[in-house]
Amino acid sequence: MRNTVMRQMKPKVAILDMNNQVQNQGLRCIREIVKRFDNEVEWEIFDVRAKNEVPDLSYDIYISSGGPGSPLEKGKWRKPYFELVDNLLAFNLSNQDDKKHMFFICYSYQLMCDHLKLSKVTKRKSTSFGVLPIHKTKSGRTDPILEGLPDPYYAVDSRDWQVVQPIVPKFRKMGARILSLEKIRTHVEYERAIMAIRFTPEMVGTQFHPEADAEGMKNHLKIEDNKNKIIRNFDLEKYEQTLAQLDDPDKIKLTQDTILPQFIRNCLTSIKTCKEELQLL
Repeated sequence: MRNTVMRQMKPKVAILDMNNQVQNQGLRCIREIVKRFDNEVEWEIFDVRAKNEVPDLSYDIYISSGGPGSPLEKGKWRKPYFELVDNLLAFNLSNQDDKKHMFFICYSYQLMCDHLKLSKVTKRKSTSFGVLPIHKTKSGRTDPILEGLPDPYYAVDSRDWQVVQPIVPKFRKMGARILSLEKIRTHVEYERAIMAIRFTPEMVGTQFHPEADAEGMKNHLKIEDNKNKIIRNFDLEKYEQTLAQLDDPDKIKLTQDTILPQFIRNCLTSIKTCKEELQLL
């Protein structure tokens, strides 16, 4: 009876801010994507790392943002954060129809991979940055969040850490699937990072930033301090190439309009179906 009453309200979305109060574009982009569904959902932001705010299990959809720093760092927020993840996994296992959904972005994705021991999480030899091609795997070509994207598709990549070396028995045990891999680099011997994983039917994550919007990123890159930092860390050619790619409607805009919106739409469809079934009881 409690679940039936709960499902008569708008589905609730919890946005988990993992930025530790470091200014960036990611949280704004997530918020703007969720606001596209304002007529269908209620949403709230939780500052996990800076204020140790963690939502309870009353939400239907959880989106955990990217963030700075090492995914292996310690902090008092880690215990309640992973308790939430474990409780959501347990909830989904114990409920046949009523499910909780969660999306993990970049830093959060690395946290999840390390927590579940699905792979190694290591420091990169150098920072990965730019609008980069990402290749679908066999599983990725049929996954609903990537439907409508070309192969390869393009996304904003900005990270010092990487998820590599999948532990196959762990993947098989929990039914996880690798959806995407890093661009092919024939000129180096480094292994390709795992760029997207379907952890469970309800939980999925990406190493890149599917929320990034081209216009916001362009404005961010044109700020003098940011421009100089990229040129200093990479070069002028990389800076100009990134700006040019942001103008391509078949790259960042397509990815932003596809992955997170499709995740939310699929969640809402699942919730609606559950609600209709409960009303028949």
